[in-house]
Amino acid sequence: MKSIAVFCGSSEGASLIYKEGALKLGQELAKHQITLIYGGANVGLMGIVADAVLEHGGSVVGVLPQFLQNREIAHTGLTELIMVDSMHERKAKMAELADGFIALPGGPGTLEEYFEIFTWGQLGLHQKPCGLLNINQYFDPLVSMFDTMERDHFMQSKYRDMVITDDTPEGILKQFSIYKAPSVKTYLTEQRT
Repeated sequence: MKSIAVFCGSSEGASLIYKEGALKLGQELAKHQITLIYGGANVGLMGIVADAVLEHGGSVVGVLPQFLQNREIAHTGLTELIMVDSMHERKAKMAELADGFIALPGGPGTLEEYFEIFTWGQLGLHQKPCGLLNINQYFDPLVSMFDTMERDHFMQSKYRDMVITDDTPEGILKQFSIYKAPSVKTYLTEQRT
């Protein structure tokens, strides 16, 4: 795995534990020489994880829509900053550049990015792992919702198994190293549930 896209909040959250988690992820990515692909901003957990990778000798590629640079939140110290025209282009470029995806705690934008890339994997548009770094049990309610989806037959077990969670960067990267994408869903060959 050469690069990982990280989706995360543009704020630091209510507890220092979120900042510490972002720092640890950045350090771990740099340690394993994994390039960070992220949203290109210098604020919140986004800026913290990018700075941690850079401070430990790693590479960071930011992908930022022009309108956000105009709000003066672009990180100016990155290995590379790719400017795009829209949020859609940002996600597509991040997906193209990354070998895997990790969501840190964040708000609706973080969840939207995670769900879109997860759905793309479910549809077979990529075979890359998608993880939730469950700092401070932040994602427990979401993991519970995935369990409910599986229980109530809105998600097959093989897709529920795509939900990779861990509370440490080391643990999530270890799971990424053994990830095998499930077969692609098709209504022509699989029984509808």
